[in-house]
Amino acid sequence: MKYIMLVGDGMGDYPIADLGGKTPLAAASTPHMDWIADHGELGLTKTIPEGCETGSDTANLSLLGYNPKKSQTRRAPLEAASLGVELSETDVAFRCNLVTLATQDGELTMDDYSAGHISSDEAREIIEDLDKQLGDETFRFYPGVSYRHLMVWHDGTEEVATTPPHDITGQAVVPYLDRISPHEVLLQLMDHASAILKDHPVNKGRVEKGTKPASHIWFWGQGYAPKLEPFEKKTGLRGAMISAVDLLRGIGVYIGLEVIRVPGATGYFDTDYEAKAAYALSAIKDVDLVYVHVEAPDEAGHAGLLDEKISAIEQFDAKVVGKVLEGIKGFSEFRVMVVTDHRTPLSVRTHTTEPVPFAISGTGIPAPAHGNGGFSEENAEARGLFVDEGYKLIERLIASP
Repeated sequence: MKYIMLVGDGMGDYPIADLGGKTPLAAASTPHMDWIADHGELGLTKTIPEGCETGSDTANLSLLGYNPKKSQTRRAPLEAASLGVELSETDVAFRCNLVTLATQDGELTMDDYSAGHISSDEAREIIEDLDKQLGDETFRFYPGVSYRHLMVWHDGTEEVATTPPHDITGQAVVPYLDRISPHEVLLQLMDHASAILKDHPVNKGRVEKGTKPASHIWFWGQGYAPKLEPFEKKTGLRGAMISAVDLLRGIGVYIGLEVIRVPGATGYFDTDYEAKAAYALSAIKDVDLVYVHVEAPDEAGHAGLLDEKISAIEQFDAKVVGKVLEGIKGFSEFRVMVVTDHRTPLSVRTHTTEPVPFAISGTGIPAPAHGNGGFSEENAEARGLFVDEGYKLIERLIASP
């Protein structure tokens, strides 16, 4: 049996008046996700338990079968694994965003959590310069992808009150910096970095082009290296991970999945969707399960961009789900799941904890006589199938026919 899990990050949303009361997922043209829903089972699952952070780390660990209440770790150490950064027992990894702060109505605000979705090449130059000028035996900086980078604090503490920058877009940042103030050394590091970034050649070039500069760094998502049970030991399946973002790649590293890097996969709207599908179909020949993660809908949700979110959902459906469905039929036994890890509603621009829709079709999964009405939050809720502990959802996928 072959299994493919197709995860559209942040696809879930709330009904929107401009869409006639539909969600973006319901309004989008998604014939391939609808086919899976109508030829198998459709339901809701809760990937983020009460009391856990509403992060993609929590949600994707759930989908992979790990109870977040027992396996919860913050995202930065997972991203460290993806970058090949080994953490000692006393190292604390922090996510280090390149952000744009701007003064609005006399207050310093979070203008853009991604510094205008700065390119990886530009960001690498900045982060490497920060490490040369600020890095020492205590603090080190490591470049990642686009605006997503890493800072490691040797002999540091994870007990710091940090805030995801995408949660406070357009808000004054001083109250959130005040939460960090008991750890003055971090604020000093951020201040020193902003002084360097002010006159950095990359930022001067971006301003000349009319794009937002990376004016500051922002720390969050910190934690120590986690210990997670290998996926193959847990499920008996050899697996592979396909994602453009270091968080998902890091989860793959820690649980022993083969991490496949796809050329052209960016984690943004311009990602190469079809390449992800092609690599998934190639990988499934040699492993039992492939986990394909697409970030673009989540980015649209954080930015509050309706048209871009619908477009990202439709491209995910056409170029990933459709291509996988076409190719997987070459195997005698297979199952395909389509799911969103969490909701990222346009109205709030951050992750929320409501249950998310999933659909499974394939060998041994009975199809309803009259379909399920297509893949959407509303239709999933109407079916009455609810997996209240999201980490148990994978058991439905891999259960014996």
